Amino acid sequence: MQQHALTRYRTEWFSGFNDLRRDVLAGMVGTFALIPEVIAFSFVAGVDPEVGLFASFIIGLVIAFTGGRPAMISGAAGSVALVAAALVASHGLQYLLMATLLCGLIQIVFGLLRLDVLMRFVSKSVRTGFVNALAILIFSAQVPQMLGVTWHTYALIAAGLAIIYLLPRLTTAVPSPLICIVVLTVFCMMVPLPVRDVADLGRLPEALPTLLWPDVPLNLETLGIVAPYALAMAMVGLLESMMTATVVDDLTETTSSKARECTGLGLANVAAGMFGGIAGCGMIGQTVGNVRFGGRGRVSTLTAGLFLLILMVLLRPWVAQVPVAALVAIMIMVSIETFSWSSLRDIARHPKVSSTVMLATVAVTVITHNLALGVAVGVLLSGVFFAFKVMRLMNVRESYDEATGTRTYTVSGQVFFASADAMADTFDLRDTAKIVRIDLTGAHLWDVTAVGALEGVVTKMRRHGIRVEVIGLNQASAVLVDRHAPLMQEG
Repeated sequence: MQQHALTRYRTEWFSGFNDLRRDVLAGMVGTFALIPEVIAFSFVAGVDPEVGLFASFIIGLVIAFTGGRPAMISGAAGSVALVAAALVASHGLQYLLMATLLCGLIQIVFGLLRLDVLMRFVSKSVRTGFVNALAILIFSAQVPQMLGVTWHTYALIAAGLAIIYLLPRLTTAVPSPLICIVVLTVFCMMVPLPVRDVADLGRLPEALPTLLWPDVPLNLETLGIVAPYALAMAMVGLLESMMTATVVDDLTETTSSKARECTGLGLANVAAGMFGGIAGCGMIGQTVGNVRFGGRGRVSTLTAGLFLLILMVLLRPWVAQVPVAALVAIMIMVSIETFSWSSLRDIARHPKVSSTVMLATVAVTVITHNLALGVAVGVLLSGVFFAFKVMRLMNVRESYDEATGTRTYTVSGQVFFASADAMADTFDLRDTAKIVRIDLTGAHLWDVTAVGALEGVVTKMRRHGIRVEVIGLNQASAVLVDRHAPLMQEG
């Protein structure tokens, strides 16, 4: 088993020259797609762009070795930035760094305890809604870059999209988004135009990140300040990373270790905090772009992190001149490719409940810009609808034997908190029969609510002088009854 895991890990790194070349080029595309969003998210969090950029470099470098999902790009993400903004505003950057360290530790524990199994409660409708909401948010994030600009910006965006979609018809040797960036950058350097470039987005790093420890008092007061934010950042980051990993699983038709991804993300965030960066997580747009253009192995993730450092430090003067329009064109392409267009057709074909869950997930996520909240609402609705569906499957049939004066209630289906009261309401507590027999052969009692409802019916009937017999309990139901209502079967 251990040998198999080692072989798989080696394959995820070294799978052939052509795969290596595709991984490197796809990772480079992912890096360019990373820059504008990380800078924008840094502003959302209230920190300098270099804090987000350094964090993305460190996270990408560490998770390439420790993560459970090859080809997934992680960095400083908007969902985590939204949570961190309030802490930065009230206590400053140093407290954010301490929260980042604690966030990473929480995620490591989450992975070691294998709590990733909670993802099994996320239905396909919620995952589809998540993906569609992400596509809408990715596109909407580009809108500010297209407002208040001259026609030159729109022309460059159109040219960039033309290169991205038409070049693959001629060659796929180099990812078309990379060519888009190079061509539009060279053109703007040769023909100065009134368009924004990367330098206009914020101050870029001028040196390598350095190892540090947050300058905060190490006491319970500090823990009380950062713990709520660290927990929120950890949960949001884990949720988004696991959802992104699931999307990549579907795109590549492969499987991945979600528990290892949780632990790897925790280690990456601890490292980010130690180097002065904000916590991050999987980034769906950049990851989809990486996968769409050939990224399959860990090399693509490592390339995205290392190339980001090279661009930000060694090639800073050139990167500063990349037109924002080129990056906008790439992100528009990513949003188009991310959106599940078939889900629009499926709205009419799928059950109304499934479509409602998908649309609710999209609506909440887009309105709040909170991925975790959108998924939470989707999961909650899925659970409620499932409970209603199972509840309707519970049935009680009544029959009466005049010869013996026995009325039999035959219960079938699942009896739990959602259906227990409905079952109890079917019984006549003042029955005129001499004997009431409750047959549970075709039923299953799932929880104390079900046992309590049945016990209430039996107790009230006996109080009115009716002889009650409970028969047909399966083993699991009998254990519950013996534990929580041992007197119910007597009489």
